[in-house]
Amino acid sequence: MMRRLLMLALLPLLLAVAGAAWAVEPFRASYDVYRGGRAIGVATLQVVRDGARWRVDLAMDGKGLAGLAGLNAQQSTVFDEVNGTYRPLAQSTVRKVLFTRKQTTGTYDWSAGRATWTGDVKKTRRAPVALQPGDMSGLLINLAVIRDARPGATLQYRFVDDGRARPQQYVVSTRTEPMTVDELHYDALRVDRVQSVAEQTSIWVAEGVPTPIRILQRENGEDTYDLRLIEYKGA
Repeated sequence: MMRRLLMLALLPLLLAVAGAAWAVEPFRASYDVYRGGRAIGVATLQVVRDGARWRVDLAMDGKGLAGLAGLNAQQSTVFDEVNGTYRPLAQSTVRKVLFTRKQTTGTYDWSAGRATWTGDVKKTRRAPVALQPGDMSGLLINLAVIRDARPGATLQYRFVDDGRARPQQYVVSTRTEPMTVDELHYDALRVDRVQSVAEQTSIWVAEGVPTPIRILQRENGEDTYDLRLIEYKGA
């Protein structure tokens, strides 16, 4: 009985410590973008305050033909932090290809329990998506991976973005590997998501760094996007 009372007394403290460990912090990170080992552009990932909420932004700018082929894109998710979880509230994506501009906007209505998208959305993705606790956009999942990665862990998330909902599983490596950013050396964990035999995403995260060290997307055995951190600045 005494042990149970002690645990109950400690519970608020443990929750407070966990909440502090999960707290969002603003940052701005710059990346070089590669494809097949060739530099094709730059990218910026940032988390900023948006009033009482937060916003995470990813902007990619292509060089030359890469820009014409659609590397120019901006994504944003407005979110809040509830009991250590990242809850999306609004999402937008803008893509520029040649002389066209496509934009989609998403709203996560948690009181109604559904998310909807408008704009240049495929007909098959215009129906409302029923929300479940823990649902996140793609950008928020990247932040959650940084928060949750532990050696040998398996991470489960539900991706709800652009009119789609699907489970995603990430597997964290058991050991770190050395990586260098701007002459600074990090021991980074590799986190892999294999959606299918043909598609894979890998994210490298390092303790104390609020942004991925590297993000690599591969399709059919070839690199599609390879974002490599150049520098980052905290609050």
